Amino acid sequence: MSAPTVRRRRLGAKLRALRGDLTLDEVADRSEGTFISSKLSRMETAKSAAKAKDVEDLLNLYVQLGREVSDELRAALVKLTKEGGQRGWWHSYRGVLTPVYEDLISLEAEAESVSTWQLGVIPGLLQTAEYAREIIRATAMSEAIEARVDALVEVRLARQAVLTREEPLALWAIIAEQALRSTSDDASLMHEQLGRLLSMGKRPNVNIQVLRSDARLHVGQMGTFTILGFGPHPDLDVVHAESLTSALYIEDRGKVATHRDAWQRLSSSAESVEASAELITEIRKST
Repeated sequence: MSAPTVRRRRLGAKLRALRGDLTLDEVADRSEGTFISSKLSRMETAKSAAKAKDVEDLLNLYVQLGREVSDELRAALVKLTKEGGQRGWWHSYRGVLTPVYEDLISLEAEAESVSTWQLGVIPGLLQTAEYAREIIRATAMSEAIEARVDALVEVRLARQAVLTREEPLALWAIIAEQALRSTSDDASLMHEQLGRLLSMGKRPNVNIQVLRSDARLHVGQMGTFTILGFGPHPDLDVVHAESLTSALYIEDRGKVATHRDAWQRLSSSAESVEASAELITEIRKST
């Protein structure tokens, strides 16, 4: 998914939805020379930055074609157009981050909600610096990553600002119990990390559930995943699935819906938020 900014991707997805069953050539023909199909394609696929006037003209055309374009939607799409080329804080780490990781950070910055299932580790948005440093080192499979540990820890902590911004991201994390019982040479590391979970779990925008180790077989055993939600426009939601050497972004609406159903099953199988806090407290006492 890399290269286009998240804002441009969101704009393109909505413009594509408004086009409906019309072909690009049909829209171009009905624009009476205002647009050509290749330009419309570049706008929809976010391969080039759109101009605000072009978006306004296209929305006016879609209204003429019977599409519903509210004032709110129009304002939101024009805003996305104007902000599409803006750079985020993470661009200063361009030599450190992979394009795929930049995509994740930009998605988090734009998302309204994150629903994540983690099988073996604490979610990055909830990690302490010490835990982040150790888990990055433990999972580093190349010397290049080992050389960037300090910078990657800085990035991971900077990402967490989405939870405390003026309009904070809503985070709902389901964590496997085994991740809470990990051990380290530093005896205080997990004690502090579990304390971090308890303190963050008190925030109104953060919910944490624990799925016990003795739970019945469940869909989460197929791997971890994160759903990034974009509020009133579910067609823009994205699933992020990460493995040891790669990451996958899923944007197909049907597949995103399947992952959301899987996440709901996991949430139903996990301890309640309140019971989870009690379990985390109990585990922390033994660290």
